[in-house]
Amino acid sequence: MPGLEPALRPRRVSFETNNRPDEWRIEQGMQGAKLPIIDQTGPKPVFIHPVDPSAIAKDQAAIDAVGDRDKLFARELDGWKGFVEWENYPEKKDAARKILSSQTFPSVPDYMTGPIPGTNPVLLGDDFTQWHQAIGGELADVPEDSWQTVLKEKHKDMLHLLKFPYNGEPPKRLVTAKPITPNPLHFVRNHGGIPLIDKDKFFFTLDGLVATPKKYTLNDIMDESRFPQIVETVTIQCSGTRRIEQIGLYPGQGDEVPQAPWAEGAIGTATYRGISLKKLIKDCGGLINGAKHLELYGAETYFKDLEVMNYLVSVPWSKVKANEVLLAWEMNGEALPAIHGFPLRVVVMGYIGARSVKWLYRIKAIETPSLAPVQSREYLYFNQQIGKHNQRPTDGIQIQEMPVSSAIMSPWKGHVILHNGKIHCKGWAYSGGGRWPERVELSADGGFSWYEVPPENMSEKGRWTWRTWEIDLPCDVEGWIEIVCRCWDNALNTQPLTIRSAWNWGLHVTHSAHRISVYSINNTRPRTKERLAFLEEKGIPLAPITRYEIVHTQTDKEILEYYEKHGPRDADNFYTGISDD
Repeated sequence: MPGLEPALRPRRVSFETNNRPDEWRIEQGMQGAKLPIIDQTGPKPVFIHPVDPSAIAKDQAAIDAVGDRDKLFARELDGWKGFVEWENYPEKKDAARKILSSQTFPSVPDYMTGPIPGTNPVLLGDDFTQWHQAIGGELADVPEDSWQTVLKEKHKDMLHLLKFPYNGEPPKRLVTAKPITPNPLHFVRNHGGIPLIDKDKFFFTLDGLVATPKKYTLNDIMDESRFPQIVETVTIQCSGTRRIEQIGLYPGQGDEVPQAPWAEGAIGTATYRGISLKKLIKDCGGLINGAKHLELYGAETYFKDLEVMNYLVSVPWSKVKANEVLLAWEMNGEALPAIHGFPLRVVVMGYIGARSVKWLYRIKAIETPSLAPVQSREYLYFNQQIGKHNQRPTDGIQIQEMPVSSAIMSPWKGHVILHNGKIHCKGWAYSGGGRWPERVELSADGGFSWYEVPPENMSEKGRWTWRTWEIDLPCDVEGWIEIVCRCWDNALNTQPLTIRSAWNWGLHVTHSAHRISVYSINNTRPRTKERLAFLEEKGIPLAPITRYEIVHTQTDKEILEYYEKHGPRDADNFYTGISDD
C-alpha cells in the first residue's frame, strides 16, 4: 500500500488448507451462488454443487446457412434506425432463433446471491448486447446508439443500474427534489434498445377488431380539429421499485429479463400532452366482433428464451374507455426524449410502467389479453410458496394497477444523524389505479408510535400522481433506531409492515412499509452535548462512529466515586452463620 512502511504492509499468509479462500464468506451465506443444494430425499444427503458455465461454442456452419444477416435483418423503413419488424414475419423470427440457438453466450454474473458490483453502470447487460450483435443487420449498432442516447439525454448523475437495455434511476437526493421530475432525471426502464425514428417518417397503425383499420402520422393525431388534446400529470412507477430490499432478504428470479437491482428511484412524475386512445378507436369506427383488449406494439427488439420479438403488452378496453390511456408526444412541455419513446408513446394512468409502451408503432384490437411474454409470462405476482421449481405463469397475478407504496429519500440507511430531538425526513408516496396518498406516517421506533406528516408538508394531491413529503420526526432516543414510513390512500389501503409479507419469487411490487436503520445522536441530552463539545475541542472526528479513538471518558477517580455512591458491579453479599474458614 502506498505510504506504508514495508514492515506495516499487510502480507499474504501461506499455509496448507482444504478450504477455499472465501470459505468463511460462503459459510455465512455471503456467497450463496457457491453453496450446494442439499438433496435429503434419499437415505443419505447428497450435495449438488453449482455447475461451472459451459464452454462457449459456436456452430458457424449452421449460422452461415441462415443467410446474409445484413440482408435478412436490413432496415425496412426509411428513417427508422434500429427498428426490425418481427411480428409480421415468422420466417424472420425463425432465422433469428436459429442464429441464437447455434451458439452459446457467456453467462450473466449472479448478483442475487453475491455482492452487487460497486460500479456505474452497475450491470452491463452483456447478454442483450451479444444477442443484438449475433443477429446483426439493423440490430448491430443498437447497443452503442442506445448508450450514446443515454449520455446525451440523461442527467450526468443518473445511477446506471443496467447499461443495456438501459435501466437507470436518479440518486436519492434528486428523486423528490421537485414534485414534477425533470426529463433528464426521470427513471428509465427499457426492455430493448432505443430505435431512432425520424418524426417526419413516423406513422403507426390501428387495426385488428376495429370497423375501419387506419394508419396515422404524428401530424394526424396532433390535429385538434379531429382529436381533442389532453394534458395530464402522471406518475409512472416500475413494478421493480425497491427490489433491492427483497433481494437483501431472499434472492429470487425475476420473470422479466434482465432484472435491475432497483432502489427507491424507479418512479417519476411528468406532465404529458397527447390524445385519448378512446378517441382514436372511435375514429376507426369502434371495436367489433367481441374485442375487449388493445394490444400495444413497441418498436424495440425484445428477447425471451432465444425467441426474438417486438415489445408487446395489452390493456383492457374498460381502461381505454375511461380515457385513462394516453398517446403522448410531449413530456414536460418538450418533445418526448428518444429514451422515453419519441416520437410517440403510451401512458397508461395508474398502471405499472411496463404497460406504457414506448416507440409505439401499432395498436391491435383483440379478444383476450395479449399472449406475448411481457403480458402473459412476465410481471406476475406469485404466492410465496411459488418458486423456480413449481411456478407456472397462470399461478401469478398479472400486475396492472400499482398498490399503495412510499419511500424515505432522506436520511439513508446507515446514516448517523446528529439532531436536536427531531430528525428531518423526506420522501414520496404513491397509489395506483386512480387513488392517491391521503396520509403519510413515520415512526422512529420501528413502527410502534406513528407521527403524521402535516398536510402542508405534502405536495398537491392528484388522481394519477405521487405526493412528495417532509417531516421533522420526533426522536428522543439515541443509538441505532429504525425509521419506518407508511402511506394510507384515499380508499384507506395501506402498506404491509414487513418486507417478508411483500416478498415474491419474481421480486415485484415491494410495497411494504419502508424501513431504514440510522444511528441517532441526540444533542439535547446533557451528557451527549458535553461529549460532543469535548470531541470538538480535542479535534476528534465523529465519523465513522465505529472507529476506535483513545479517549478516556471517565478518570479512575470518577469511577471510584461512582462505586462509593452506587456500589461496584458485584454485590457484597454474606450468608449469616457461614465463617470465612
